[in-house]
Amino acid sequence: MATIHFLNVGEGDCIVIQHNSGRVSMIDISCGNLSAVEETTNKLIKAAGLANTGGNGNYNMKAYPTKPQDYLVGLGISSIWRFILTHPDMDHLDGFNALMDELPVNNFWHSGADKPKPDFSSFNGYKEEDWDRYVKVKDDKEVGTTSLRVLAGTSFKYANVGDDGGAGDGLHVIAPTQKLVDDANSKTDFNDCSYVIIYRTGGFKIIFSGDSHDATWDHILENHEQEVADCDLLIAPHHGRDSGRSWNFLDVLKPRLTLFGVARSEHLAYDAWNRRGLYKITNNQAGNVVLDVVDNKMHVYVENDAYAESKNSGDSSRNSQGYRTLGFLKAKS
Repeated sequence: MATIHFLNVGEGDCIVIQHNSGRVSMIDISCGNLSAVEETTNKLIKAAGLANTGGNGNYNMKAYPTKPQDYLVGLGISSIWRFILTHPDMDHLDGFNALMDELPVNNFWHSGADKPKPDFSSFNGYKEEDWDRYVKVKDDKEVGTTSLRVLAGTSFKYANVGDDGGAGDGLHVIAPTQKLVDDANSKTDFNDCSYVIIYRTGGFKIIFSGDSHDATWDHILENHEQEVADCDLLIAPHHGRDSGRSWNFLDVLKPRLTLFGVARSEHLAYDAWNRRGLYKITNNQAGNVVLDVVDNKMHVYVENDAYAESKNSGDSSRNSQGYRTLGFLKAKS
């Protein structure tokens, strides 16, 4: 069984994959600097059902984010095989230093983006130590962690090549290319050097898209249209923010389920999904979302009982974490 965890980390990103191989991938981190008091308080509030105070469909789970390190420990995970940084923006690096201190990381993926160090004197509460640790790891100066520069089309052992020559962990990078990285470096706009990864497991096609913007999707539709068409699960780019972009790629992807991160509701691209009749779940509604892939089914579980109750037709089954089911998707083949 493979399991994907889409964590509620406020206005940031964090995804954890437990692969069939037993290896663990982590894509980005945010809220890793939550204090023990903040994390404990959030857990108690959510457990008591007190988080859902927004009304009018606003379940307010964004106010009670999860600390990724504690979440991993709760799953019994003691090390991370690969940490994938989609791109070097601080909302994808928040807590990286603490993570490196608390859990061994075997491999670190980056695209070679050459972003200047931000000015932390007035930078939204992000920590300079996270940036400095990122640079150290990226430059392959972290003992015990191997830095790997991975670009579109890269094939290598364990990522997408197994010991037996099979698919490995099923991670296929389709962006960025070297040109997208070079353009991002020259424009100092790093969304279009973000990773887009197709993850294949159990007959499902899952797309992790970081903060990828229009140039990335132009490249993908020109070179990988059939690979991304009719996907099962999409992690919405840029947390689902509208971002003044084209959403035409959705007409090709046609995701059966999309997961949105956290942003102010007026900034989210709800209309792009609604007018296409595409189903979506947000962290603000569901809290953490867990997807178990087993026996050609993708079972969808959510942390927030109140949201599950509003969407569920009577199935009260739960996963090992106590999250309630929303149902499942069946593999197409």
